[in-house]
Amino acid sequence: MHAKVTGVIALLTFVTAGSARATPADAAPAATPSVAVPCTVTDAMISAANYWVANGTDLTSTSWQNGSFYTGNLSVVLATGQSNHRTLPWAQANGYALATDPNRPFFPDFQAVGEAYLDLHVFFHPEPENLIPLRNQLTAEVASVQGGARRYWSYAEALNRSMPSFARLGVMDQNEAMLEAMQTLFHHAERVEGGGLFNEIVGLWRHDARTPEFSSRANGEAFSGLAKVLDALPSTDHRRAEYLRVFQKMAVTIRWTQRRDGFWNSDLLDPWNAPGPESAGTSLLTYGLAWGIAHGVLNATEYTPIATKAWEALATKALQPSGLLGYVQNPDAKPHDPPPKATDTAAYGIGGFLQAGRWIASLTPACQG
Repeated sequence: MHAKVTGVIALLTFVTAGSARATPADAAPAATPSVAVPCTVTDAMISAANYWVANGTDLTSTSWQNGSFYTGNLSVVLATGQSNHRTLPWAQANGYALATDPNRPFFPDFQAVGEAYLDLHVFFHPEPENLIPLRNQLTAEVASVQGGARRYWSYAEALNRSMPSFARLGVMDQNEAMLEAMQTLFHHAERVEGGGLFNEIVGLWRHDARTPEFSSRANGEAFSGLAKVLDALPSTDHRRAEYLRVFQKMAVTIRWTQRRDGFWNSDLLDPWNAPGPESAGTSLLTYGLAWGIAHGVLNATEYTPIATKAWEALATKALQPSGLLGYVQNPDAKPHDPPPKATDTAAYGIGGFLQAGRWIASLTPACQG
């Protein structure tokens, strides 16, 4: 018998047995029934994921956009225990493969699906052979880096599309060479590529060496990617300090550039440049903030209001009643391009939203238990 039901029966038995002696003055007061508070965070996640699997485009490929969505789709399972049973069939149909191009053998976009494959392996279906394509590609890249190559992460988004797989597989395999190659590629992007993609003064990343602006989406990918790397590395890893330093420095600027409505602008440092909400960058920045708070590397008092305000904006303005997540800027857009509309959506925007929701739920009392 359920413990709660047993407790109620015991209470009734006690009260009945003592009713002959009890008086109104010493009778126990009636218990106030508890009312379950719904977890609106996970409700929003389920709505967005289900809308995309029913209405999305190109759900079968191994594109970086699907890598983001299916990683987010597994975040729904991790946060709720519920599954729409779409990620595993997608991975199986693709043979856990990565896209290839002989002219760009180690293009970070091709490795974005590795995160979903690793999540399937670690949390749901631990079949070692499924990681062979990812392991083979990263191993070949490590050899190339050891041979002197440095320029594979020539844009900030690589820190989210490639770097987490290096960290997670390197730790899983206890592969020091893979973790060293990761650090080499990171330092080249941070300090060397086109004068350094990371600006130490403002604490933000340029998309690439030719881009003067600091876009919310590029910085969202860099910020969330660093969070995932920090999550993967043990606290004793000597490389971790630099990743944490950059992550915390970014957080300061991210905090002060949030818009009044909770979103971040496409151009983080120029609110007058194509002003308007942008969901993809906002989702990824929210992910990084919520992860940092949950793991004690960002001050909860300072950053929780920022993260929750951002989530509220995403869940109440960007997320439509149908489950469509709007205001997602197209993948080739620049910060100065016209801002996205309420109906503009894409797999990577939804993926970022779902990944953010996982950690926002961990900070929300109604979502616990």
